[in-house]
Amino acid sequence: MSIAILFSGLFTGFMLGIFGSGGSIATTPALLYLLNVEPKSAIAMSLGIVAITATISAFQHWRHGNVNLKVTAVFGAFGVMGTYAGALLGIITPVTIQLTIFALVMYAAAWKMLKPQHKSVGAAAVIDCPNGDCDEFQYTHIAIHGIAVGVLTGVVGVGGGFLIVPALVLLSGLPMKQAIGTSLGIVALKSFAGFAGYAGAVDINYTLMANFTAVAIVASFIGSLISHRLPSTLLQKGFGSFLVVVASYIILKSVI
Repeated sequence: MSIAILFSGLFTGFMLGIFGSGGSIATTPALLYLLNVEPKSAIAMSLGIVAITATISAFQHWRHGNVNLKVTAVFGAFGVMGTYAGALLGIITPVTIQLTIFALVMYAAAWKMLKPQHKSVGAAAVIDCPNGDCDEFQYTHIAIHGIAVGVLTGVVGVGGGFLIVPALVLLSGLPMKQAIGTSLGIVALKSFAGFAGYAGAVDINYTLMANFTAVAIVASFIGSLISHRLPSTLLQKGFGSFLVVVASYIILKSVI
């Protein structure tokens, strides 16, 4: 196993385990620029890697009571539909506009996450929702959020966790730790659907994909353990800061 696969897998797993997102942002560029995989194959393999890693990491979060299963089902189902519609729109949208929209959405989400608040977002404690089975959420709103985030995900063509976590925290009112776990379940559903669409249509190096996934899974376990031991406010600020860094990188790459 090469150093590039080891480094890329570790970074992908840590992002998914700690923040509940960031898998495709880390995986696709790594496959493209570090491992020299063809673009379409890299996208397909990225979806498969993230799907498997996110599923296992989501299970770890669920064991700690940090996955709301009903929100995952509702947001995920409508998110998949929104992503499909957004992808159709994304086909006719210039790449520069797509990346700019994505970066601006990330900046807006980061500002919301980093803005000082008198009361923690999603103030309900996670322990009040054993195994994520609370019924206090308005699932109609969550479905609408799922469609909206799905459309944006389809248009920009990258991941979805960066948009899902802020939506769950800021719009659906989930506590940060539960939003991370729930996001992983949603990301897994959408990634499996995406990989199924590519499978058979593009070349996939399953050996490389398996090695990458194995490293990412180990790293996601470590990231998940770290996430459970950090305060929600620190996770929220860390995620917001990470959004700023990635959005700035996207803008710079678009300009250069």
